[in-house]
Amino acid sequence: MTEQNTGQHWTEVIAPRRSVFDWRLKEVWHYRDLLFLFVRRDFVATYKQTILGPLWHFIQPLITTAIFLIIFGRVARIPTDGIEPIPFYMSGLTVWYYFSACLMGTSNTFVGNAAIFGKVYFPRLVIPLSVIISNLIRFGIQFLLLLCALVYYGVTKHEFHFGVSWLLIPVLVFMISGMGLGFGILISSLTTKYKDLAVLVGFGLQLLMYATPIVYPLSFLSHSGKLLGVIRYNPLTPLVEGFKYAVFGRPDFNIASLGYSFVWMVTVLIIGMMTFNKTERSFMDTV
Repeated sequence: MTEQNTGQHWTEVIAPRRSVFDWRLKEVWHYRDLLFLFVRRDFVATYKQTILGPLWHFIQPLITTAIFLIIFGRVARIPTDGIEPIPFYMSGLTVWYYFSACLMGTSNTFVGNAAIFGKVYFPRLVIPLSVIISNLIRFGIQFLLLLCALVYYGVTKHEFHFGVSWLLIPVLVFMISGMGLGFGILISSLTTKYKDLAVLVGFGLQLLMYATPIVYPLSFLSHSGKLLGVIRYNPLTPLVEGFKYAVFGRPDFNIASLGYSFVWMVTVLIIGMMTFNKTERSFMDTV
């Protein structure tokens, strides 16, 4: 029975998506209040009933930095391109934590929220977007910690860089979030049928971290030949190197290489959105 036949005027009409390109981004904007409620839920629920709460955002990178300092700095003696080891490791970890948190959080969209999706309608894209924004808050906290380290070494050793390169940071954060969102919603769509993929993602992220110049500079592999080539093909490499260049003003960085990461980001976002849109229609039958 149509609206014209009943004489009623509906304020909201829910119709099936007819195309994988029907993303309805405008509808997401209409649900922005719900989006920010989910952001608050994600941020608060993570450390609810914990003793230290949000302080874990500081403790985790500090402990990891200390471990890297001992293993890679003292034992393996891997150079850091003339940059103080502590801020060098912290800068890489800040970027990596944001990407991995975005990917892991969004990759659980369908399976982790099936109960909500089965009861009420709202744009499903709201959930992964809320993960991206809530993790952006965590990124800001950890970046503040990195900034404190930079100020400390700036005062004690007169090594502090602040220049035009810092304008790259918002661009890099946007690209990292886009990459994490694209890969995350793609994996989320696939895990509705292939549950084993969730296990592989956690394992794959651990390997990917060491295939990304987080604990070593790219120059360290300058004589590694094929290994250097493999690391350069990693789309996260230009983003991590670009972030270090923005913060420290070195090492030498080819900004044009960000184009490679940008193409990856756009491609994976489009494929992820298409797959997410298609899975959204029938995922309740397989979850």
